[in-house]
Amino acid sequence: MEQRGIVIGGGGPVGLGLAIDLGQRGIDVLVLERSLNLHNIPKGQNLTQRTGEHFQAWGVAEAMTLARPIPATFGDEGMTTYGTILGDYRYDWHRRKDVREYYNADNLRIPQYGAEAILRARCDELESIEVRYGARATEVTQDADRAVVTYEDDDGVTGSVSATYVVGCDGARSLVREQAGIQQDFTDNRNRMCLIVFRSTELHDLLQRHPGKSYFNAVRPEHKGYWLFLGRVDLGRTWFFHAPVPLDATRDNFDFEAFLHDAVGAEFAMEFDYVGFWDLRISHAQSYRSGRLFIAGDAAHSHPPYGGYGVNTGFEDARNLAWKLAADMDGWAGPGLLDSYGAERHPVFASTAEDFIRRMIREDGAFVNAFDPAKDRAAFEAKWRERANSTKKDVAGFNPNYAGSPVVVGGSGESGALAAHSHRATPGYHLTPHRLADGGNVYDHLAADRFTLLSAGADAADAAAFAEAVGRSSIPLQIVDAASEDAATWRAKLILVRPDNYVAFAADRLTGDADDILGKAAGY
Repeated sequence: MEQRGIVIGGGGPVGLGLAIDLGQRGIDVLVLERSLNLHNIPKGQNLTQRTGEHFQAWGVAEAMTLARPIPATFGDEGMTTYGTILGDYRYDWHRRKDVREYYNADNLRIPQYGAEAILRARCDELESIEVRYGARATEVTQDADRAVVTYEDDDGVTGSVSATYVVGCDGARSLVREQAGIQQDFTDNRNRMCLIVFRSTELHDLLQRHPGKSYFNAVRPEHKGYWLFLGRVDLGRTWFFHAPVPLDATRDNFDFEAFLHDAVGAEFAMEFDYVGFWDLRISHAQSYRSGRLFIAGDAAHSHPPYGGYGVNTGFEDARNLAWKLAADMDGWAGPGLLDSYGAERHPVFASTAEDFIRRMIREDGAFVNAFDPAKDRAAFEAKWRERANSTKKDVAGFNPNYAGSPVVVGGSGESGALAAHSHRATPGYHLTPHRLADGGNVYDHLAADRFTLLSAGADAADAAAFAEAVGRSSIPLQIVDAASEDAATWRAKLILVRPDNYVAFAADRLTGDADDILGKAAGY
């Protein structure tokens, strides 16, 4: 039987990102991807600055920037309107640039198929990765020592491969999740949604009045809080549109051209490229691991396209899991490190679903039910202004963290997605970038295959204690002199940073045992 290190079921963006993160560490990876060609349906486009950091770590940041179909100078901002896209009531929405200072990369918009093409090419560059296109897993089994994946290719040829671990990145209908026996929880909102991809230069001309806006959502009473969501695929020609439709709507019995005209608030010429349907619901796996089987991305959680959380959350799954799998296979992970993947990532999605997606639907529904400009314009406009101010909190408050993680030292509170951004180095939170005394960026000194101890003016004896602890264990650590004027905003002089750029420990001085701190961060 074929023997591999890790088998990844599903070579979409999350599976490919995970493969790259592992492959760059020299881990032997096989990816089974059933599709030979990329799907040309635009989704997963609104990528965060944190995803930009992943692209930097995976060696694809420049290629992603060059491939974006909307110029950076145009802008990646959204707009919320009332009634129609061209309605008189509107405000800016989802301004990711408001949190740019806390990250080491820019956000960008690129359709999922564009990102996948670049990730596929990167996999081809790494000798430790094989992507077997046209192959799908048909069975997954495991015992105490190995996991076995049986697969079939497009020609009907079957085979089996044995691996140390298997990760299901195989979508919302995940075979790996099913055969691992992992149950899901569902929130069924009982809405049928359409996804339309169309071309229209006239619509581009109509929306020139809102320069720099790449996506638009309109709220109206009859949709009870669910959006009419329009977005650019490129600059000037191609668009996508999501909206609730009747449960019995089909391509043949529903007038989608009139529906779009009504949603926008004007008539314009269009050509349809795709019309499809999906059920609006949120699903969440009850756990992310069963023995040697893991799940990530849509296999672990899926939700409607509200706020651009989906693929970004999946990429963060990959970044969190990769270093822990590699640590285990390299022999320095403690017994709790692999379990910390689910302990950290599960509450983050639960919070994303409740504190952002469901909350937006609830609040929009309550607003359109209670306020109507035709009945009480003054009350409506006062509430609209209040909403315009409060919407800034969505981006500023989306800050996934592992404050309650079992492998974080000194974390306070529960892990989740809702937290204010801060430059302070806080256990369980993402490290913000700063310039060092030599003018370099601290992110250029963070290691991908080991912990990094940043000594930002710390006592030399404290840093030495960590160096001595490394000598007594197999846990890899590098120590970086990070003292600088900018680093003072971290408000900590000793900062232990994980390979995924999250803070495992932070303090001004060492008051505990360096062996214990390093050991807990590694899962001991």
